[in-house]
Amino acid sequence: MAYANKTYVAFDADNDIHYYRLMQAWKESENTTFDFHNAHDLNKLMGDSQEETIKAKLRERFDNAKLFVLLVGENTKYLYKFVRWEIEQAINRNLPIVVVNLNGKRSKDVDRCPAILNDVLTMHVSFNQKILGRAINSWVNEHYRLKAEGKSGDYYYGNQVYGSLGL
Repeated sequence: MAYANKTYVAFDADNDIHYYRLMQAWKESENTTFDFHNAHDLNKLMGDSQEETIKAKLRERFDNAKLFVLLVGENTKYLYKFVRWEIEQAINRNLPIVVVNLNGKRSKDVDRCPAILNDVLTMHVSFNQKILGRAINSWVNEHYRLKAEGKSGDYYYGNQVYGSLGL
């Protein structure tokens, strides 16, 4: 298997795809240092594909992922067919997980975060280019350090970190 260096991003494709596209635009902008290696670039899915075909393609993406990012919108916690399956894949593969609150909340949003992530080691951030970039660049190592110490649960950056980024 090739070196896993991709970021797998999961989201409510019906309602929140514009946030994912904004992340792609941040990556392409010359005026930013925001970057991630997108696992969704590995293979293209067709909208009319069967569920098992889609999941097989998604597994290929997971095989090359080193980080799982979940964009959490208003309906995310109710999505079971793919989003919950993707979360289960990330947990089972012990991938570091960054939960991104699309409503701007800087810590765990208990009203929107899928319950399957309760007691799972996760980093919660608001949807913002700078803080998300920070999480993408630092959470992988921090996750494995905390995991080695037997830690689990919800983590988030304090106001000092947001302030240092001008947020």
